[in-house]
Amino acid sequence: MNNIVPIERIENKIYLIRGQKVMLDKDLAKLYGVKTKVFNQAVQRNIERFPEDFMFQLTWDEADLLRSQIVTLDNLKSKRGKHAKYLPYAFTEQGVAMLSSILRSRRAIHVNIAIMRAFVRLKRILSTHKEVSRKLKELEQKYDKHDSDIRIIFDTIRKLIEPKEEKTKRIGFITDK
Repeated sequence: MNNIVPIERIENKIYLIRGQKVMLDKDLAKLYGVKTKVFNQAVQRNIERFPEDFMFQLTWDEADLLRSQIVTLDNLKSKRGKHAKYLPYAFTEQGVAMLSSILRSRRAIHVNIAIMRAFVRLKRILSTHKEVSRKLKELEQKYDKHDSDIRIIFDTIRKLIEPKEEKTKRIGFITDK
């Protein structure tokens, strides 16, 4: 029961919407092994546990944009879901944690643990990327300065090795032809 859902599968279901990492109700319902309608009913019965920073409903534009970005085999097989009747709910990390207080099955407990681990792993990966990006920027700035210094050195060397045109006077008689 420990590896009920691979973390990679969960990570693929975490989206960045409105600047927050979230999971959609349909993906969570699938992970918990319930229908989306049943999942959302349980949430609605406990709505006071889900303030705006835990859960929010997508706009039609956000839903359409997300739908156009996510092309799944299910969407290709049937037209169902292509024109959604209801707007999906997005759950932040805190919202997913709150789900453990309303979904109490054995599977829900293990799925919640796996989801929390996926969020932590993503944070770790993102912080590593930010650190690498920061160090790369520092190196670029450092070598940009060196590049201009090196260019000056090469220009000076070129000037020194270029043959100079010397103007010499011709000696002798000039004849008109």
